[in-house]
Amino acid sequence: MFRSVLLLLAVLSPAASRLAADGPSIDVLRNVQGATGATVARAAFRTLTSVGATNLIPILEGFQGATRVGTNWLRGAFETIAATEIEAGRNLPADELTEFIQDVGNDPSARRLGYEWLLQQDETLKQRIVPDLLQDADPDFRRDAVAMLIDQAETSEGQQATELYRQALKGAVHDDQVKTIAAALESAGEPVDLQTHFGFMPEWKIVGPFDNREMKGYAVAYPPESEFDLTAVYDGQLDTVSWQNIATDDDYGIVNIAEQIENYKGSVMYAVTMFRSAAAQDVQFRLGTPNAWKLWLNGELMFEREEYHRGTQMDQYRVPVSLRSGGNTILLKICQNEDEQGWAQRYQYQLRVSDSAGAAILPSGENHD
Repeated sequence: MFRSVLLLLAVLSPAASRLAADGPSIDVLRNVQGATGATVARAAFRTLTSVGATNLIPILEGFQGATRVGTNWLRGAFETIAATEIEAGRNLPADELTEFIQDVGNDPSARRLGYEWLLQQDETLKQRIVPDLLQDADPDFRRDAVAMLIDQAETSEGQQATELYRQALKGAVHDDQVKTIAAALESAGEPVDLQTHFGFMPEWKIVGPFDNREMKGYAVAYPPESEFDLTAVYDGQLDTVSWQNIATDDDYGIVNIAEQIENYKGSVMYAVTMFRSAAAQDVQFRLGTPNAWKLWLNGELMFEREEYHRGTQMDQYRVPVSLRSGGNTILLKICQNEDEQGWAQRYQYQLRVSDSAGAAILPSGENHD
């Protein structure tokens, strides 16, 4: 009797259904670490996928805070259940999935997963929800929304087209889309400041060179790593060195040390800039460089990579950091080795500040676009 009542409540009440679906299986999968616990994970996976569509929303909710491996397990469970439902001719829970997708507080990859599967069932979904996701936390949703505006602009004329491109630019975080929009706006007499749009840091102070012959300097803590004194004079690789200004007008914020100072082979340079934040906030430092490097924020080492001539591209490295309200000191150590080949001569870096979707976070007091 008691069991029958519980089963009836689960059928009649969505809240009760979700409560019943939440359980140890989801927790097991979301907390999987590497190959550890694979046997238990497989058992939880079988249990979870045997129940059916009741588990779809709870699985997506489980993405929040899941390990990287755990996210893969949860994704597989969702896809297995969704595929089974569709093959059996049953509809996915459209209302609940739509509500989950539209809630920007949910995990972006989980929202995207739910969207892609629901789209197979409802072709109108894209037109109904994507236009409202222009500044979404998920870069793929933003890309879809920007693409729709670009399509509209390309079939429009005059001021209407220009306004659509302006609107698209507000959400654009992908370089190819930004280039398309920037070219259209420039043709309309409205050039785009790409440095500002992407949030690149163009103005720095730089000091060096310090010795990196035989690549020994990467591990050496030269004075700029332990003191912040822009008036200091140090013993450098060739002579005494002091801080000097360096800046770039490159659209993508590339600071070219080799061109602006001198391509000192086997050397270390330090570059520092200040970022003033309107509030304490979590952001990403996105760095591109072909050189070995270390990155500090407010005196704390955030990340490092001892690799030379790997190639470079925009957003090559993404480092999550927490800014404090007010001034924040960003220090870079850039190391060049002694290779003499032509392809090994680049001595440069670019750094921008963005949110997790890749949208620029600008220093306090600056305007976007």
